[in-house]
This record gives sequence, structure tokens and C-alpha cells, in this order.
Amino acid sequence: MELVNEQYVIGGVPVTDLVRQFDSPLYVYDGDKILSQYKRLRTAFADSRFVFKYALKANNNLNILRLLQSAGCGLDAVSIQEVHLGLRAGFPAHEILFTPNCVNIAEYEEAVRLGVRINIDNIRVLEEFGVLYGDKIPVCIRLNPHIVAGGHGNIKTGHIDSKFGISIHQLRHILRVVRSGNLRVEGLHMHTGSDILDAEVFLTAAEVLFEAAEEFPDLQFLDFGSGFKVAYREGDVVTDIEQLARRLTDRLQEFDRSYGRALQIWFEPGKFLVSESGHLLVRANTVKQTVSTVFVGVDSGLNHLIRPMLYNAWHTIVNATNPSGTTRLYSVVGYICETDTLGWDRKLTEVREGDILALLNAGAYGYSMSSNYNSRFRPAEVLVLGGKAHLIRKREKMEDLLRNMVELPELQAMERV
Repeated sequence: MELVNEQYVIGGVPVTDLVRQFDSPLYVYDGDKILSQYKRLRTAFADSRFVFKYALKANNNLNILRLLQSAGCGLDAVSIQEVHLGLRAGFPAHEILFTPNCVNIAEYEEAVRLGVRINIDNIRVLEEFGVLYGDKIPVCIRLNPHIVAGGHGNIKTGHIDSKFGISIHQLRHILRVVRSGNLRVEGLHMHTGSDILDAEVFLTAAEVLFEAAEEFPDLQFLDFGSGFKVAYREGDVVTDIEQLARRLTDRLQEFDRSYGRALQIWFEPGKFLVSESGHLLVRANTVKQTVSTVFVGVDSGLNHLIRPMLYNAWHTIVNATNPSGTTRLYSVVGYICETDTLGWDRKLTEVREGDILALLNAGAYGYSMSSNYNSRFRPAEVLVLGGKAHLIRKREKMEDLLRNMVELPELQAMERV
């Protein structure tokens, strides 16, 4: 979002025009920003051996998927429903990696029928898969490297108590299962968590995969997950993608000599590709002063953006209606009957009832984690591409809340006691 001639615009379209056309609350994504983030990755990791699989859990709108697919990106899916979304969006099955956790074998069987790549993070499932398919269907194995990345505790996935992956300390057991099940292992995978600042974390974890790879002679790829950090506020330290690319490329030359051939290297960026493109536009319902705080109550809340309450995540908030007003201190809260603070003690230009506030960096884990809590409707979504705004998901209505409810005639006929 940019301030141009005292007017905030997203992809060249004024924020006030977007709300006037599509109402609020409203998710708006800048498609050109998504494409530029993907281009940045492709430029940094210029060698064709580097492959990117968009983690669609970050934002599952079909149009976002199609935009990235058209740019040449692959897909990382963590549920069978995500697999179906990816296929519906036009991704070839072989470009989708299926990486679930804590699901039963039936989901893996459906994924096999659909023809996608299989990633297994459970020894018991690995054994069952071997019984069912042997060497007929290749698999990738997700390892837990026991390397803890940065960020909130809920987004760290590489620690010893994590439910994700098979411990690297169980490698000997994995090898026995692979041999007894006659499994064909085509890849090794890891994901240490989100908001990784230091390239050293990736490189340290790379050494774990490089060492493990020596035990698997038929590998086609190594998958390092993702976790690239983006800036949520001015001055934030972010992952230096270019430095990581240089250092990893140098290290890969040594690994290639040791392994005997070059493997593809996969990454699974989600937040990095879509987070900064997204904006949640909300309307100020009321300004309420208490003995200690001035609250701005808006027509949204944790039902639309749960990250501040779940992760203590920071989203910059801007008064898009009054860009040059006097700066005052507010706490921005939602309309949910629950504590649903979107931002404590924020310096905003003076907010009046009806003003439009923009929560930035809301393109990842915003709509995809939204709910109907308090029976509130989920917002519409808009994609701005090439200077034009396109509706890509309708705003929910009362019929959407009622669609799957089954009303019992016996209860409707009962008289009140």
C-alpha cells in the first residue's frame, strides 16, 4: 500500500474506492507484489535445480494459486482437501507435494490415486505404505532435524517435542523400515519453523539432510521447507534471501561431489510470497474512551485475523481515510464477544467513526484461518492485478451460515414450556 497524492492506494487502486465498491471488512491482495516476490526468489536462486512449492495453507484462494502456477511455481499441500484445491487450480499432480501430519492411511491412499508426490513423517505410516505399495510409488521422508528456528513457539516445528517429522535420531530405524518395505525414497524433507532470520539455521539444517542423504542412493531432491521471514514493521530484520542462495549454492557444490550427482533443491515458501501483498480493510464502528485507553472498535476481529491473538503477531495499522490527520494513541479492537485486540497502543492519525483502517501484511494466514465465530460472516476477497480490482471470493451471507445445518421438524413443532 502506498500513499500517492494524499491518498492510499493498493496496486494503483485507491483504498476508498475498493471499500466503496466491495464494502468492508475486505481482504485485498496486490497480485503484482506476489509475482515480484516469486521473481525475487527465482532471481536469487537462479540455478534451475532450485524448485519452489507454494505452501497453500498460507492463502488458499484459487485465483492466488492460479497466479503462482502461471508464474511457474509448484505446490505444497498439507491436507487432501488442499490437494483437490491445487488440482482444481490447474497444478499438474506431479508438481504437488502432499505433506500431511497425524492423518490416517486413507488420506495417503487417496493422494496416491490422485497422482501427487507423497511425503511421510511417521514411521508407522511408512511401514503401512511399504506394505501397500512397496517400490511402486516413490516417497519422500520428512525428518525432524532438532534445530529450533526463531519466532513464536507455535510456529517452531523442528524442536524435540514437535509432532512434525521423524527424528533424525531414528535414522537407523527408518533405514530398516525402508529396506523391509522395499520403499523407493526419492526425497528427504525438513521444516524447522517460520520466521527464520539467520541463513545459518538453514545451512546447519542442510548439513543434517546432506549427511542423511548419503544413506539413500536414489534421491531426486532435498526439500528444506521454508520459514523465510518478512518485515511486519519498519526496521524488522528479515531473511537475507540473496545471501542464503549464495551460501547454499557454494555448499551444494561440495555435496554434489560427495553424493556423486546433483539433486534438485526444493523450498516451500508461503508467507514470503503472499503476506506483504495482503491488506485487511476494516471500518471504524466506534471510538470509545475509557479511564485508561481510547479504543477504536472495527467491523472485524479475531474471526477474520486471528494472528494477533494467537501469535501476538504485529500488523501495522494505517488510517487510510485520514492520512494527514493529527496523530493520536489508540487500541484497535474487534466486534467479537471475546478479547480480540488487533493492535494495542497504536499511533494513528485521528480516527473518526466510518474511517477505513488498513491492517498490513495480512495476505498469509488471514482468510485461511478465519472463522464464523459469533456467527459473523467471513469477508470478501479482492485481487488487484494490473491496476484493476477483481472480486475473487464473495462476502458470506446468512444462507452460508445455514447451508449445512439440518433443522429437525420435531423441534420446530415443539411448544415452548
